[in-house]
Amino acid sequence: MSARIVAFEALRDFIPLYPLYQLLFHHHGLSAAQISTLFVVWSATGFVLEVPSGAWADTYSRRKLLILGALLSGLGYAAWITIPSFTGFALGFVLWGTSSALISGTYEAFAYDELAARDRTEHFPTLLSRARSAGFVMNLSATLLAAPLFDLGGYVLAGVVSVVSCLAQAAVAWSLPETRPVENAREAAEPGVKAAFGNYLHMLRAGVSEVASTRLVRRAVLLVALLGGFLAFDEYFPLLASDTGASTGTIPLLIAGTVAAQAIGGALAGPAYKLPAAMFSAGLVLTAVLIASGALSLSAWGFLPIALGYGLMQLVIVVSEARLQDAITGPARATVTSLSGLFAEVSAIAVYAGFAVGSLWYSMAILVAALTIPVLLSAFVVPLALPAARGSAEMSDASG
Repeated sequence: MSARIVAFEALRDFIPLYPLYQLLFHHHGLSAAQISTLFVVWSATGFVLEVPSGAWADTYSRRKLLILGALLSGLGYAAWITIPSFTGFALGFVLWGTSSALISGTYEAFAYDELAARDRTEHFPTLLSRARSAGFVMNLSATLLAAPLFDLGGYVLAGVVSVVSCLAQAAVAWSLPETRPVENAREAAEPGVKAAFGNYLHMLRAGVSEVASTRLVRRAVLLVALLGGFLAFDEYFPLLASDTGASTGTIPLLIAGTVAAQAIGGALAGPAYKLPAAMFSAGLVLTAVLIASGALSLSAWGFLPIALGYGLMQLVIVVSEARLQDAITGPARATVTSLSGLFAEVSAIAVYAGFAVGSLWYSMAILVAALTIPVLLSAFVVPLALPAARGSAEMSDASG
């Protein structure tokens, strides 16, 4: 089971269009402000659907939602290459945002509860670390493949390979075993639609209540959301690389460095799971310094410190996600996880809006460097919000 869970996450990131789609938009006449507007559409879709989809995952088959999410993302990429206009790009982002909402909280909850059914939850940090690392390795592979695919068949070929990857992801999801989700779906379906909807509302209230009433969970949800919002950085890395004078064929190689660093950071998150919070705070301070200095260097070599900073941030994010899952004790695990995704979308929308407005006056390098200021400030939040590692006295004391 663990291998298939890792494979699902890995295929989710094998998308050769990732390092190219901002350039696809740019080459079809979209401005930086219009591209940022598309990012807002993407995040707004996730914002609206994140929590409802989490409650759905707590009352319905999580495996089926993972399948649906994979198929919707494939439709989104297909829309980009078949309708290359602002409207088509927006449609693709709506489909991609819906897919992300369906998968985000569902995936972590599915993995954790399936391990719980086998009395193996202590392996979750390692499983999540491996899955995230595998995803970035596949992302790196797709990034390296993007340039030759572009040379062979342009954006269309890169898009076709991306759609095929989504179909393979759906097939892996179909093969996954499930325990608790299937039982919940059956219980909700037998009494009728009205009872099923009542069960849905019950799970929604349970998840919101746990976040609102449990300080440990509430702080962890907000921390994961805050850090997740900083992943908006990479949406602008191709444009930043373009500003350094890099060619279209070279840009994916520069982005590959940041993806490789994230893979390493994700892989190290498992062993780093039990480190004290102060170490993760220091990591975020160093992240801010590295990304800001790399962006302001106005050189392709600046992507080296950017990659190192991004890898450190990924390590902190994965550890925070794993500790959040350990802190959740109620039945609505996917709903709680989706709440962190909801707040992350709020953070991302603020970043995209800031870039859209700031691009009217400032260069991409200055805007990326400016985004490291909240990263730096978040370092002071980590000691207060990061749950202690599993089984520690601090976790028990903070759960009230």
